[in-house]
Amino acid sequence: MAHRALSGRYDFTSTRSHSMNDEIFFKDNRLSFAECRYSKSSRRSFKPHLHRTFSIGAVDCGQALYQVGDRNILLSTGSLALINPETLHFCNAAASEGRSYYMLYLDVEWCRTLQKSLWRVDSFIPVTLAKLDDLRLYRLFCRGMRRLMDPASHLLEKEQLLIELTGRVFKKACGPQTGQRLAEENINRLKEALAANLREDLTLEALARDMDANPYTLLRRFKAATGITPHAYRMNCRIEQARLLLQQGLDIADTALECGFFDQSHLHRHFKAMTTVTPQEYRVNFIQ
Repeated sequence: MAHRALSGRYDFTSTRSHSMNDEIFFKDNRLSFAECRYSKSSRRSFKPHLHRTFSIGAVDCGQALYQVGDRNILLSTGSLALINPETLHFCNAAASEGRSYYMLYLDVEWCRTLQKSLWRVDSFIPVTLAKLDDLRLYRLFCRGMRRLMDPASHLLEKEQLLIELTGRVFKKACGPQTGQRLAEENINRLKEALAANLREDLTLEALARDMDANPYTLLRRFKAATGITPHAYRMNCRIEQARLLLQQGLDIADTALECGFFDQSHLHRHFKAMTTVTPQEYRVNFIQ
């Protein structure tokens, strides 16, 4: 399937009424480690969810109520939301008129490589701030997002912008002294198992047996480490995989089966709950 292309420059200051044209998902296949989203005057509500990516967000109109972990934050213009990979969060409009916002999703391996160039570390270092108050960096991010989503921008410009922006975020929000992630080995193994073979109907007992662990203890520790149950984590993995398959143009019904959903309506319900758009809306508004 051919995704809708941007004709000329996208007008981010347009005052037209809210429609699905105000939900833009953009990915340059030459920069496959980055995906952009712009939502204009959105009143859509998210349920708690997580991403495998490192995510940066900014409100450019209105305010948002942002929850990450056990922290509740009011996000306004001038600040950046920073979300570590696999961190439970949600962000919804603070007022009835909605909010307009940018999101940038970055592949963790690309981030790790960038961090290694800064500090010579071997694994990804999480940020320690959920909100970064830096007006200059905020303006760079919003200006940069418009450039990233502009098909008239040169590839070198986009690549340099991503390196500069993300490097400055890491320098402000984390450092090698913050240490490595302290997840237990069984938790990491369980995450890998839950993210694999999505068509299979797994049981916690079988997973625990493979790890020589008690299923009740494993469930308790997994929820303490991630904030969600193994089932909710696996459902997130299914939605992430569905997004990738839809980007590649796979039929929605086939996507549902490939990702382990019972049928298309089952995918529709969970996809919209986690992304605020339906699978069809995502396909139509995904640009590459």
